[in-house]
Amino acid sequence: MRWTRGEGRLRIEVIGVEPPCRKCMALLENTKKALKELGFEIDVVKLDALSDEVAERYGIVITPALAVDGFIISEGVVLSPQQIASILKGMMK
Repeated sequence: MRWTRGEGRLRIEVIGVEPPCRKCMALLENTKKALKELGFEIDVVKLDALSDEVAERYGIVITPALAVDGFIISEGVVLSPQQIASILKGMMK
């Protein structure tokens, strides 16, 4: 299934430090698993929380963080694939 919102495609970002820590990598993998389970063909972008652009856009204090369409969904926790899938399903309604 290809999911789009509005004019563009849904944007999912995992925000963490570089090089990635264990928690950042776990959130990235869990996000990919959730998308696969849902049958979504959406790319997940990994962003560096310490970059000026990301810091200015999101103001992340604790990593890892998950953003969907520019909105922070979680910060400082590693969501399970099931939690991520539930959030994404809720956004589809």
